[in-house]
Amino acid sequence: MNKNVLILAFCQGLITTGNIMLVTVTALIGQQLSPNEGWITLPVATQSLGLLFATIPASLLMAKIGRKNGFSLGNAIGIVGILIAVYALETSSFSLFCFATGLIGIAIGFATLYRFAAIEADPKNPSRAISLIMASGIIAAILGPNLAIWVEKSFPSLNFSNTFIALACLYSLAIFMLQFASFAKIQQTQNEDPERDLKTILIQPKFIIAVTAAMISFTLMNLLMTATPLAMHRHGFDFEDSAFVIQWHVLGMFVPSLFTGKLIEKFGSINMIFIGAVLIGLCIIINLHGITHTHFLLALFLLGVGWNFMFISATQMVSTTYTSSERAKTQAANEFLVFSTVTLSSLSAGWLESSLGWQTLNLISIAPLSIIIMGVIYYQKVKLKVINS
Repeated sequence: MNKNVLILAFCQGLITTGNIMLVTVTALIGQQLSPNEGWITLPVATQSLGLLFATIPASLLMAKIGRKNGFSLGNAIGIVGILIAVYALETSSFSLFCFATGLIGIAIGFATLYRFAAIEADPKNPSRAISLIMASGIIAAILGPNLAIWVEKSFPSLNFSNTFIALACLYSLAIFMLQFASFAKIQQTQNEDPERDLKTILIQPKFIIAVTAAMISFTLMNLLMTATPLAMHRHGFDFEDSAFVIQWHVLGMFVPSLFTGKLIEKFGSINMIFIGAVLIGLCIIINLHGITHTHFLLALFLLGVGWNFMFISATQMVSTTYTSSERAKTQAANEFLVFSTVTLSSLSAGWLESSLGWQTLNLISIAPLSIIIMGVIYYQKVKLKVINS
């Protein structure tokens, strides 16, 4: 096992644990502090907005100061945001809490590049390196919701401030672990073609289908995941019920990573994207057919598995569309495109669930899912024609 990939996976696991803790409590904090229902998920949206703003600078900055310094800086920004969040919760300041989650989002934006750093650390096995990074979420799936529940039970606080103190500890540990990793500087090889402009890279059919799959899978996953605790609360379920559902959702997101890499090697990235889209379709069908605890649990689990297949496959496809000299700007563009739509889903999740209802929210989700399914089918046909010609 590659030592650097393992360290990256451990750090990714710590950050993902924190993300799941945030998912478990942030929408509920929004319910407590927001001036009206339409703004409940604004803290989630500002977190996504911070992530979005960080995507391009983080990638370009790491090209100059290195992966280790870049990831450490991102975690440090996250800790500052967490401390501000604690103060905001103690003073019941909704606007300050939104600002704090924005800073935490910047930290998460830096952390999204762990999967690309893993590819660089183990270039001979890119899909497996990505899978190992994503598999770290298995521990996070178990630890995240349970840590949030344990903290609130052992150190009860009406405003969830103690959960954020625990979050600061996770980010601090990630900074510590990063100091044991070493990252080779990526050099342009002599036989590479001249560096292309960004537009030329982005209009490649492979890049288009890959980034579209990543955008749609992550957006739908974020939209339905963010709205689920609100829908469950509206239908009489308590905090532990929704935390348990989120836990199984995150298990669905990350457990398949143990074998997703091998499935990609066997069936190909594009086929795995199609299978993932079908699983997300099944999630929507289940959500439309009932609002029992079992419905929420099974639907969100399938949503997690579908996202895993689509997102890992899309990441692997994107990594084949650029040369080493084009790495930073292409990764930056990819992350910006993906998380711009994720930000929109975070901002709209609370409004859609409260104003249109849970079932309408799921019906709306069918449209983007249909786009990627048709896109994959078209891409496969064009590819087949090229091969036969």
